[in-house]
Amino acid sequence: MGSKAGSMARGRKRDTSGSIVRFMRGARLGVPVVVGYVPIGLAYGVIARHSGLSPAEATLMSVLVFAGSAQFIACGLVSSGATAVGVVSTTLLVNLRHVLFSMSLLSRLRHLSRPVLAVLSFGITDETFGVAVGRFPADEPADWSEVAGLNFVSYAAWVASSFVGAALGSTVGDGARLGIDFALPAMFICLLVMQVSSRVALLVAVVAGALAVAVAATPLRAWATVVATIVAASVGAALDRRRAEPRGP
Repeated sequence: MGSKAGSMARGRKRDTSGSIVRFMRGARLGVPVVVGYVPIGLAYGVIARHSGLSPAEATLMSVLVFAGSAQFIACGLVSSGATAVGVVSTTLLVNLRHVLFSMSLLSRLRHLSRPVLAVLSFGITDETFGVAVGRFPADEPADWSEVAGLNFVSYAAWVASSFVGAALGSTVGDGARLGIDFALPAMFICLLVMQVSSRVALLVAVVAGALAVAVAATPLRAWATVVATIVAASVGAALDRRRAEPRGP
């Protein structure tokens, strides 16, 4: 009896140690995201202060929302005197792409319980999604500890840099003069290059980029990312199916 209890205790200890190792492995995957988030978070904090938010309010938005583009838009709407309904509806529209992200990751995470999925889904952003898609094969279940490590370091970096930016406030001045405004595009370029590993991936990237730019020049610019994602993903899926079909004699 005692031997059996000891074996169970050692098993739990090994499971815990393994989870920690996998969590740290996921945290290392998030390093490129952290590098990009720090300057953007600083810029957000400064802009939030200029929009009339206090350091506590600016930081709380990062804690509860964790969506950079939506937070920047919200700051602009707040400074222009928009209503709460206008702020919420606009940011909801901007973040509709997260539904597509979640659907894409479902095959990797469907084995997890709903409470775990709820926690992990909060950490889905453009950047963590890009890393997760590249790291976890679509036909294999992803380890929740590794995903949690990726999401946690990204979340912590965003909240911490938002707080620092808000605390510094007007002393930072115009972040564009320091090149902070280019940090986010640079990070996306890095993530894109990591994903382009075949001709199909390259074609999908080109289609998505061209379509996003084209739609952004129309009155439907708020839907640019969603439209480009759906069309480019459809093109990629069609090409993958065609390539997988057996060739005739």
